[in-house]
Amino acid sequence: MAERAQPISAWPGIGAAALVAALILGTLAAVALRAETSGGFSPADWAALRFTLTQAVLSALFSVALAVPVARALARRRFPGRRALIALLGAPFILPVIVAILGLLQVFGRSGWISDVLGVFGLPPIRIYGLHGVVLAHVFFNLPLATRLVLQAWQEIPAERFRLAAQLGCNGMAMFRLIELPMLKRTLPGVIAVIFAICLTSFAVALTLGGGPRATTIELAIYQAFTYDFDLGRAALLSALQLALTAAAALAALRFSRGDGFGTGLDRALRRWDGGAPALDAFWIAAAAAFLLLPLASVVISGLAGVFDMPALVFRAALTSVFVAAASTLILLVLALPMATAVASGRHGLVELSGILGLAASPLVIGTGLFILIRPVVNPTMLALPVTALVNAAMALPFALRILVPTAKDITARHGRLALSLNMGKWTFFRRVLVPRMRPQIGFAAGLGAALSMGDLGVIALFADPQIATLPLQIYRLMGAYQMQAAAGGALLLLLLSMGAFWLLDRGGRWHAEA
Repeated sequence: MAERAQPISAWPGIGAAALVAALILGTLAAVALRAETSGGFSPADWAALRFTLTQAVLSALFSVALAVPVARALARRRFPGRRALIALLGAPFILPVIVAILGLLQVFGRSGWISDVLGVFGLPPIRIYGLHGVVLAHVFFNLPLATRLVLQAWQEIPAERFRLAAQLGCNGMAMFRLIELPMLKRTLPGVIAVIFAICLTSFAVALTLGGGPRATTIELAIYQAFTYDFDLGRAALLSALQLALTAAAALAALRFSRGDGFGTGLDRALRRWDGGAPALDAFWIAAAAAFLLLPLASVVISGLAGVFDMPALVFRAALTSVFVAAASTLILLVLALPMATAVASGRHGLVELSGILGLAASPLVIGTGLFILIRPVVNPTMLALPVTALVNAAMALPFALRILVPTAKDITARHGRLALSLNMGKWTFFRRVLVPRMRPQIGFAAGLGAALSMGDLGVIALFADPQIATLPLQIYRLMGAYQMQAAAGGALLLLLLSMGAFWLLDRGGRWHAEA
C-alpha cells in the first residue's frame, strides 16, 4: 500500500540530520581512535572519575530532596505572584553559568554576604571551593528543574482523588501516604537520573569552584590535558570515558522516566482538603525564592558598581559573544526547521533520533574530536569562533526540536490535506503555511539557542588563544586575575545580553503571530 502523500518534503530534514549525525558521530569516532594511543588511566584520572560521580550523586539527591517540599507547597497554595515564581523557576536554565557562579560567590563565598553576617557573631567564613561549592552551584541550577518536574507530577494527580480521600476522613499524613507517596516513588527516580546526567557534564562549575586536584571532574581533566599537557591521547581517552558515562546516565534517565500514569479525572482545578501547614509551606516557598533571587540580586548590585571598572577587552568580548550567538542561532534554525518538518511528515523517526544525539555527548567531548580532526589541516585557534557557534547549535538542537516538532505535526495534520487538494507546492506550503504559524515556537527556540550560546563557557576554552575570548571566558579570566569588580560588571553585561537576546527573539516570534 502506497504511503499517503505529504505536503512537505522530508529530504532537507534528512540532509540536516545527516550533517548533525556526521558532526557528533564523526567527532566521537575521532576521539575513540585517538584514545587507543593513550597509555591508560592514571591515578589522577581515577580520582577525577570518583569526584565526578560523587558530586553528580550528591547534587542530584540534594536537588530532589529540596524540590519535594517546595513543589508540594506550590501545589497546595495559591498566592499572589505564584505564576511569576513558577516562571522564575525556568530562569536558571538560560542563565549564564559564569554569572550564577559569580552571584553565588558574592552570597556564599569567603567575602560574601553570609560570611559577613557570620563574622558579626565571631563565626568563621564559609569556604565555597571544593566539593561543597560544586554541589551548591549544581543545586542552584537544578533545584528549579527538579521543582518544575515534581510539581508537574503533583498537578497530574486527579483532584477527585483528594476529594475522595477527604470524604473518607483521611488526614494530611494519610493523604500523603496513600496518594502522594506512590506518585513520588514513580517520579523521583527519573528526576534524579535526569539531574545526575546533567551534573556529569558540568564544566564551568568545576572550572571555577573545583578548588584543586582533589575536586576535578572528567571534563575539567579533559580541559587540563589540553591546556597544560597538550596530551591529546589522554584527552581523547577521558572523552571516551565521559561519553560512556553520559550515555549510561541518559539511558537511565529514559528508563526511569517511564511509568504508569495517575489515572484520569474531570480536569477540575487541584484543590486540597487536608489543610496542611501553611507556615511550613510559606517557609519552603520563601527559602527557594531567596536561594534563587539573592545571587541574581548580588550580580546586579555589584555589577552596577563595577561597570566603570571594566576594561575595553570586556566590550570586545561582548561583541564577539553577540556574533557567536547570532551565528549559532542561525545554524540552529537552518538545522532545526527542516528536521522538524521531516519529523512532522511521520516517516523519518531517525531524523528525530539524530537530533537528540547532542544529549549523549558533552560539548567538550565534541570539541575534543573537532580539535583532533582540524589540527592536521589548520591551526584550530583560527576556527575557534566558528567551531564554538557550531557546537553550541548542536547542543541546543534537542531543545529546539522539542519546541518545534509538536507544532509542526499539528499544522501538517490540520492543513496538509487542504494544501494537497489545492495542489500547493511543498516549498509554498513550508513558506506560506508552516513557517508563519510556527513563528512563536521559532522565536522561542531561537531565543533559547541565543541565550545558551551567549553564556556558554565550554568549547571556546579549548580553542581560544589569549587574543580571542567570548564574554564568559573574559569574565573567567578577570576572576582568575582577582579583578572582581570588573568581573561583576562583565557578569551584569552578560546577564543583560543573554536575557535580552532571549526576550527579543521570543517576543519577535510572537509579534502579530495571531494574524
